[in-house]
Amino acid sequence: MTGSLVEIEIEIEPGAGAGGPWRAVCSYHDLQPGRGTAVLVDGQQIALFRDRGGEVYAVGNRDPFSGAHVISRGLLGSRGDTPVVVSPMYKQAFDLRTGACLDEPAGPGGEPAALPVWRVRLTPPAGGCAGDVAPPNGGAHRPETAPS
Repeated sequence: MTGSLVEIEIEIEPGAGAGGPWRAVCSYHDLQPGRGTAVLVDGQQIALFRDRGGEVYAVGNRDPFSGAHVISRGLLGSRGDTPVVVSPMYKQAFDLRTGACLDEPAGPGGEPAALPVWRVRLTPPAGGCAGDVAPPNGGAHRPETAPS
């Protein structure tokens, strides 16, 4: 991405519908392609990922199988057309768009094995110039156009 820095905002409530409160958490350029970053928002650890195509995802940082907050250290990849993060603990793959575990439906206690997912949007910083914008969790980026 070229041009201005762009802030990443996440919807505060995971899985909330459109219109929920949003919080700026970091700059797009703070995220390294192919690597995760953990952020703390209202006491919740969230793993942010920017894939090599530039798409941004936000999922819970707690691994449901080990209980450790390590998902941000997982490996990015794909299974077919599904973007995934592989937990560094027991190597389960999670869909970055839905949070679903692709390897096991339930965790050790029988609870669903899924990561919470936050909607993501990229916005120009307050008073800044236009940058790139992306739909929530993995939609294709498109250049933001200035009003004519």
